[in-house]
Amino acid sequence: MNAVKAMKKQDFHKLPPLLNVFAHVAAGLFTIACVFPFLFVTIISFTDEKSLNTNGYRIIPEKWSLEAYRYLFKAGDQLLMSYGVTILVTVVGTLVSLILTATFAYAISRKSFKFRNFFGFFAFFTMLFNGGLVPTYIVMTQLLGLKDSLWALVLPLAGNAFYIMIMRTFFVTSVPDAIIESGKIDGAGEFGIFVRLVLPLSLPGLATIGLFSTLGYWNDWFNALLYIDTPNLVPLQSMLMRIENSMQFLLQNTSNPSVGIGLLQSLPQDTSRMAMVVLATGPIIFAYPFFQRYFIQGLTIGAVKE
Repeated sequence: MNAVKAMKKQDFHKLPPLLNVFAHVAAGLFTIACVFPFLFVTIISFTDEKSLNTNGYRIIPEKWSLEAYRYLFKAGDQLLMSYGVTILVTVVGTLVSLILTATFAYAISRKSFKFRNFFGFFAFFTMLFNGGLVPTYIVMTQLLGLKDSLWALVLPLAGNAFYIMIMRTFFVTSVPDAIIESGKIDGAGEFGIFVRLVLPLSLPGLATIGLFSTLGYWNDWFNALLYIDTPNLVPLQSMLMRIENSMQFLLQNTSNPSVGIGLLQSLPQDTSRMAMVVLATGPIIFAYPFFQRYFIQGLTIGAVKE
């Protein structure tokens, strides 16, 4: 009898063949629509500039070329160093952001914490108002002395009030109070409960915040524009922006028209821009499978049944 009920239940949830084919085709088309723009940008970056100007954008170019990447890699060691700076800042910044966000959010999520409303409002208030660019610059450079320092790229993005609110809500809704009480009964302190019980159950939320922080640090160029003057500390996004500005300056400030036309034809304008997109976007794509694995792992963690 139970086997018959299980079979009926399985057949009930099984899609009809035609609908199943339609769902697979729709999912495949959606996947292609998401992946195709990046693939097309990659193809354009390997297209010859003259062929691109003559024939326009094509999926299969008439002539392939590496000139855009040769132009970008003329910076040589500087570009590789910018990659290293960006990777270091992204890894350290994401870890610092996760630590600050998780600890702050857990504290204001506990009803037993006396000042949770005060600190919750303190975080929420910064989402509505901030001190402005000039006071922030003065604090970073004069008060903290972080000019030309990697910490100037890490600390401004480390404490995000929006992420704190997300994690606070996650702790309140997804971490049962029974788990906290069981930890206290076993003699664990607040820090032990947080590390051994709360964090393993919070992997989906931590993975989400970690992914947001990783993207924020990887794509950040504005803080480098404000605080970084030393070439060896320039991150990738800022480095690519400087290359783009240098190219535009050369094209717009050539006094000799004949030289300007020759320079215009020799510089890989459009293809180099696409190559910048590939160089800036390609490595961060590998972060998604890493966080996806922790999403799945976090969802399989057991929960309390009452």
